[in-house]
Amino acid sequence: MKNTYKLILVAAILVSRLFASDFQDRLGLQLYSLRAQTKESTTGALDLAQSYGVKEVEVAGTGSLKAEEFVAELKKRGLSPISGHFGYGLFEKDINAVIADAKALGLKYVVVPYPPVSKTTPFSEEMAHAMAAKFNEWGAACKKAGLMFGYHPHGLEFRATAAGNGETMFDLLVRETQPDLVTYQMDVYWVFITGIDPAALLAKYPNRFSMLHIKDMLKDFQRGTHTGGSPTMAKVAVGDGQINWREVLSAAQKIGVKHYFLEDETMYPLRSIPESFKYLRILKL
Repeated sequence: MKNTYKLILVAAILVSRLFASDFQDRLGLQLYSLRAQTKESTTGALDLAQSYGVKEVEVAGTGSLKAEEFVAELKKRGLSPISGHFGYGLFEKDINAVIADAKALGLKYVVVPYPPVSKTTPFSEEMAHAMAAKFNEWGAACKKAGLMFGYHPHGLEFRATAAGNGETMFDLLVRETQPDLVTYQMDVYWVFITGIDPAALLAKYPNRFSMLHIKDMLKDFQRGTHTGGSPTMAKVAVGDGQINWREVLSAAQKIGVKHYFLEDETMYPLRSIPESFKYLRILKL
């Protein structure tokens, strides 16, 4: 009887997880996609976000508005702020201020989007070890405040470590961070550009990715770089590029990724964003 109950419970959890993670039900927009429009008018940019039919957004600043004003404008438009990006330096300077800002915005996740690199301080294995230690520390503080801390790799992290066994510095970050304190946000483009298969990486770490950034790469654009940057022309509307979205999103859905944000960094976002959403909403997995 006890074994039967366990089997029923496990089945219920798996079914629940499957339905909760359907990507088309949790498809949102990273508001950085409307960065130029936000500079012109923050409320106008939010009107655009609403027009795309999304319910969830990821915050990248609050434009000309204070946090409470920004939240009120989101609420008016039926937009729910799920996550937000905060620079590494802000965490180092005052983690309590970051947490306070995130709470004021009503976020669930606080994400560091880039490592502390500079022209004189390149990304290194030593830096990865230091970052992992910081992430655990910041993750514990965020958890105490009812938030989840996350990191968004940009490709620099997929260089090999000195171990010479195929391990990357991203593998190191995953290994040295605690799953209950640190989650990861996969930007499919920045994984793909390094030559790594995003679907395989999701399957490799089924319990570490909770969010996805969706953007596509120009067909025939060369892969295999780890610079953390690429020309704007290399980014195209989702479905027009070389990434196999059916494979990637199936893998993400299978492991229970919770939130999917379109992030448009193309030359013409007001044209590309609707095209991307149209493609994603009719995509059959």
